[in-house]
Amino acid sequence: MPDVALFPIPSSVNFPGVPCSLHVFEPRYRQMVRHCIDQNLLMGVCHTEKVLHRKDREQTVEEALNSNQTTYKPQGIFSAGPVELLEELEDGRMLIQVDNTIRLKLGEEKQTLPFGIWACEELLDEALDETGELTLQQSQSKILQRLLAVTHGNEDAQDMLNSVHWQAMPAQTFSFAVAGLLGMPPETSQALLEMTSAQVRLDTVLEMINTMGTALS
Repeated sequence: MPDVALFPIPSSVNFPGVPCSLHVFEPRYRQMVRHCIDQNLLMGVCHTEKVLHRKDREQTVEEALNSNQTTYKPQGIFSAGPVELLEELEDGRMLIQVDNTIRLKLGEEKQTLPFGIWACEELLDEALDETGELTLQQSQSKILQRLLAVTHGNEDAQDMLNSVHWQAMPAQTFSFAVAGLLGMPPETSQALLEMTSAQVRLDTVLEMINTMGTALS
């Protein structure tokens, strides 16, 4: 059961294999970044369930850099990975990237202050037989073809989708990566993240793409 430092951010749902870039300014989370790097600890950036403690008022930038903000209860399922410090600004703010590698289920809270550390359990997809794997690959191919069709006027999107990286991506990995491309309400993203069937994820994504249509181009 891996230990994870959690950074709850409203509406921030992240998928395994999809990096998350953040601007960190609160003292506790800057401290958390340092701790994760020094201790080789995973960081999870997750959607929230509710507010636990709300800041009293709007603050200046200087005040925000020297005090903690609203505290949230984290969602029970999230993605996590090692954190990389990209840049530290003169005033202490940090630009970081979390390379999400694993999907986890919240377990026991091992530390509350100054930031939360939780014991977690990996959330795995349901195993597939040979027929299920073939069906999954067929769904992946349909989604790629549909995305190429609806983004035909977008050269950057076409280059990305035709790249070796996307064309050769394993179907299970693809089921998360393609979800990260679509602009969805956080509740929809969270529901996709919690699904333990890669096939259901791909079926859901294909339905969304067909509904969104040219909005993706």
